[in-house]
Parts: sequence; structure tokens; C-alpha cells
Amino acid sequence: MSELVTCDFCGTQAPEAETLTWTTAVERGRKQVFCDSCSRTHLRAMESKLDSEWW
Repeated sequence: MSELVTCDFCGTQAPEAETLTWTTAVERGRKQVFCDSCSRTHLRAMESKLDSEWW
């Protein structure tokens, strides 16, 4: 049984096996996971290394 992974931005949940297209980041020493939809929407902010609170 696969563990559910939750997007730290929008709260979307999916089984770990289905999160290959999700993005991970480390902000203030904490690992964060973002779904593919949030990743596409906020790609420029992620590339600029802005904390997710600024999106």
C-alpha cells in the first residue's frame, strides 16, 4: 500500500507512486513537495529560489 503525498501549496494528495512529476524543495531546512500543477504555475518563482510564502 502506497503512502499519500500532500502538496505543501494547494493540499492535493496522491499516492507516492504517482508523484514522479512533482517538485521538491528545501525551504528553511524543511523538505517541501509541490504537485505538478503548482509546479507549472510557480515555475519562475521556484527557479528564482523564492520561498513559497512569496508566491
